[in-house]
Amino acid sequence: MLQLSEKQAQDIVDKMMQDIPYNINIMNEQGIIIGSGQKERVGTIHQGAVRALTTGDRVEVWQDGRLEKMGTNEPIRINHQHVGVIGISGHPDEVRPFCNIVRTTVSLLIEQRNQLENMAHEASRKKAFLERLLAHSGSYSQKIRKEAAQYHIDLQLPTVLLYIRFPHEAPEFNTETSRVLLQLPSFSIEEDGLTQIILIQSESDVDSIVQLVHQEQPQAFISVSKRESSIAVCYEQAKSAMNIVLALRPAAPLIRYDDVQFLVRFSTANLTRQNNVVSKLEDTADLLDTLRSFIHQNGSMSTTAEDLNIHRNTLQYRLKRIQALTGKDPHNWLELIELTHGLLASYQ
Repeated sequence: MLQLSEKQAQDIVDKMMQDIPYNINIMNEQGIIIGSGQKERVGTIHQGAVRALTTGDRVEVWQDGRLEKMGTNEPIRINHQHVGVIGISGHPDEVRPFCNIVRTTVSLLIEQRNQLENMAHEASRKKAFLERLLAHSGSYSQKIRKEAAQYHIDLQLPTVLLYIRFPHEAPEFNTETSRVLLQLPSFSIEEDGLTQIILIQSESDVDSIVQLVHQEQPQAFISVSKRESSIAVCYEQAKSAMNIVLALRPAAPLIRYDDVQFLVRFSTANLTRQNNVVSKLEDTADLLDTLRSFIHQNGSMSTTAEDLNIHRNTLQYRLKRIQALTGKDPHNWLELIELTHGLLASYQ
């Protein structure tokens, strides 16, 4: 139900009375005062407000009486529903214009609050649906198909899922890109809005959408699932591929699950009982970056030093530090494989 809280009502009264030289009362849908310049009246019934709510019309009192004071009482009507009354004490001809101003202000605030509550409710409903969808296995019921259709998802069609992590702030797309993306089902999977998934069910659109997002947000990490009948499977594929991106930080931040299936399986393989050796590098970002570059450059000292923009002696020092901390020598290919597995496993 549309309504104003007592705190909101009192805040409005306090602010309005800084500019309006008359006492203001705000009453709820029952005619009870919930905000007033005369605080002692809060919680009492306002007779003029009750009449205004009953008739649906403005009620003006032209002289003080035992139960009511001279003034104007204006019903607040939103969507053909009476939600309260504004009352201002004073000669009706003087206070009537002020009453209209306060009524408009209150109406706008109530509508704004209602819109925010509806948005919050829809966001919560959308989040709950996504959680059910990503946890679903087996065939889809008629109920979940019907709910998915509200988000323009046809669960009878195979899907490709884009998993996107934006670097520092929520994305800003140009008008044309926004127009295209708004036609696709998309969901934020973190409260800060920095991680989103996009569902693509038209096979011909996959490459163009991937390239569009990549061109608009070149710093974003993007992983792409295979085309599957289960959106939950698509999500697991894209998320696993994203973990590979986060672990290895390749030069191109766009990766497809098809291309890294072996690395995904490799990263989850339980190859040793001892603690992950790479965990000893967690507090040394420069050593982690060095290890990533050394892997990408196929163990080449010269190209790794060039990639990191450091001297070969500095690189050699860092590689020795990695060996000292982990007990694994990056120059030894078998031990470098173990370091690579540890790096991948740390992002699972």
